[in-house]
Amino acid sequence: MPENDPWVYSLHIPNDPRAVPICRRTLRLILTMHGLIRLVDTAELLATELVSNAVRHTNGPAALRVRWADGVLRIGAWDADPEPPAPPGELAKLMGAEEGRGLALVRASADLWGWQPLARNGHRGKYVWCELVAA
Repeated sequence: MPENDPWVYSLHIPNDPRAVPICRRTLRLILTMHGLIRLVDTAELLATELVSNAVRHTNGPAALRVRWADGVLRIGAWDADPEPPAPPGELAKLMGAEEGRGLALVRASADLWGWQPLARNGHRGKYVWCELVAA
């Protein structure tokens, strides 16, 4: 499959901390198989932060979604909590902190990031995403 063809993968995960390394390793395999190994390290960091937040700060299931289209890799995590994520702080001020660095790392490492509320079939939640441009 040529690198330019669009694709999407979704991995539904339980609310379990073991899901984080499973998502990270799955993402590495996806990117390697699609010839995007140059994005793996940064993508793994971003996915780890997004999925960790979904698992640690909510009580329900979650999902990792990875999409490639038009030279842009979008990584997102869905969770069942409709509350918006806390705004990221300044990374330099958070480097010694035990917690709270996740979205600051995402903001610093991704080309673009954001979140959106979701509602479907009476279920509510949110989708936090980030993008890496493969230029």
